[in-house]
Amino acid sequence: MTMTTVLSRNAFPTLPSYPERMIQFGGGNFMRAFVDWQLQQMNNKGMFQGSAVLIKPTDQGVDDLLNEQDCLYTVLLNGILDQKMISDREIITSVSRLINPYNDYESFLALAEQDELEFITSNTTEAGITYHPEDRLDEAPQKSFPAKLTALLYKRFQLGKKGFVIIPCELIDRNGEKLREIVLQYAADWKLGNDFVHWLETENTFCCSLVDRIVPGYPRDKAEELEQELGYQDNLMVDAEPFLFWVIEGPTWLEEAFPLAKAGLNVVITSDMTLYREQKVHLLNGPHTAMVSLGLLGGLETVEEVMNDNLFSVFVQQLIEDELIPMLDLPLQELQSYAEAVQERFKNPFIRHELTSIYLNSISKFKTRLQPVLLRYQRERGELPKLITLSFAALLLGYRGDRLHRQDSPEVLTVFDEAWKEPQSFISVILKRTDLWGEDLSSVPGLVQELENNIRQLDSLGSRITLKQTIGGEIKCSDS
Repeated sequence: MTMTTVLSRNAFPTLPSYPERMIQFGGGNFMRAFVDWQLQQMNNKGMFQGSAVLIKPTDQGVDDLLNEQDCLYTVLLNGILDQKMISDREIITSVSRLINPYNDYESFLALAEQDELEFITSNTTEAGITYHPEDRLDEAPQKSFPAKLTALLYKRFQLGKKGFVIIPCELIDRNGEKLREIVLQYAADWKLGNDFVHWLETENTFCCSLVDRIVPGYPRDKAEELEQELGYQDNLMVDAEPFLFWVIEGPTWLEEAFPLAKAGLNVVITSDMTLYREQKVHLLNGPHTAMVSLGLLGGLETVEEVMNDNLFSVFVQQLIEDELIPMLDLPLQELQSYAEAVQERFKNPFIRHELTSIYLNSISKFKTRLQPVLLRYQRERGELPKLITLSFAALLLGYRGDRLHRQDSPEVLTVFDEAWKEPQSFISVILKRTDLWGEDLSSVPGLVQELENNIRQLDSLGSRITLKQTIGGEIKCSDS
């Protein structure tokens, strides 16, 4: 076998195939190294014997690589887990095919005919579970993920078949409930009838879920070295940390129907995931979102670089200890223990977690991960949390578009482009956008003025000097 061999079923004809048991909206790095990797582990133990068919959720991006490699790819686990060094490489065979509904809508709807399909998962980013009133049943396809899902479920209902267990993985609060609400809204808008609504509510199980695994994605900096080691070319290989945690809020019978925990995976099926979610979203995802714009503006590229930087590491530590932990209603010892584990994971030298990958859709991420803490802090203490506020200012500055390469929906970018045309009024205008924040943030005491001050400092002094002045104290760093 030569190094020109590309990973595919022709090159590896003995790799197993499995019947399709899951529909998965989204085939990005995270889902392939999280959900599909877990399917692989169950398959390895003979406990699931199923695969996922991927649905391309938007008309953007390229799907040629997945098709060229027959949806095969390698997951690379690197790091420390339970005080043991892990370095694992595994070809994942639990993905069957990719359907692009934008050029093959018929194949998408035909999935409703497959009786073996039982589960639906998704990760269409935080902005994915949204309602678009312009979507129609007769479109091919609909724009939004929930509308596509509604069309598929309606076809399933029309065929008189059983429903699904639906487990969205988007990082929004009560993701399963919100998805269900939007599907029911489309059912009403499209006048699909009471019988369909009854079938939706009785034959389908919408679960809220919480996902936790750091997945940096394709290891560009070491791809050639890895291909030499693996003995084949894999343009879809995915780097991930060994740590994994999945909380699914659902019925107890799921433990048998979807035996993740029985396969030895760190998965909890519970009747109430609230405490798990608050801990993870605010103490792991929160620092990610807080560090990303400041770090990029400061010339840093990865999470590890942030944690090894004398200044930025203090920022992360103070953010967690002074602003995040005090606002969470969990036992202090548990929060501190989780926070220590999070910071160890951030320092994983084997994972190149690029800040640009975290930067994707930063507005919706801030709303979910940091905005609730900022608002509670201000209400309870009568002042703004200085580090969260500074990170918010850096985020807004980055969305001016001249410093950082923005990665968000066209609608969000248009809002910012219009607002930034009048720099003097930008903060007041953008904070009033309830479509971005869910409420009018311009009414938060002191927020407009503090953000304006922070943006002026970031613009004139740079990220490092501004951060150093905000933190205060004697910190050895290079003011570059």
